[in-house]
Amino acid sequence: MDKKMVVIVKGIVLFNNKALILKRSEKDRINPGKWEFVGGKINFNEELEDALKREIKEEASIDIEVDDILYATNYRTSPTRNDVVIVYKCHAISDKVKLSKEHSDYKWVTEAELEKYIYEQLAADLKKYNAISKIFS
Repeated sequence: MDKKMVVIVKGIVLFNNKALILKRSEKDRINPGKWEFVGGKINFNEELEDALKREIKEEASIDIEVDDILYATNYRTSPTRNDVVIVYKCHAISDKVKLSKEHSDYKWVTEAELEKYIYEQLAADLKKYNAISKIFS
């Protein structure tokens, strides 16, 4: 069994001081039906910020401006796969979202609403890296 490391970029996308979250498809193998930030895997030879812009365009059909890296972490998503996740703060040019088939719903949420939607590990990471204060500042 081959083991692999996957690099993923995620964007906490803001518009009018609300963050974009997407609901994963119920058919998804990893975290089905859970709310998350936008992003995905980088391609070989792709710059991190280019990958982030591409993934957000593919998943939500919006253009963004990338601000700063908020934090980086890793998850073991299966016995043979480890994901390294780099999370950026971003700003959307527009709030007009059009979802891909990877997600079933989206919401623009306030700081107060965020934790009631996102899954437990993601909420724990936001606290661990003191990211909430950086996101909504």
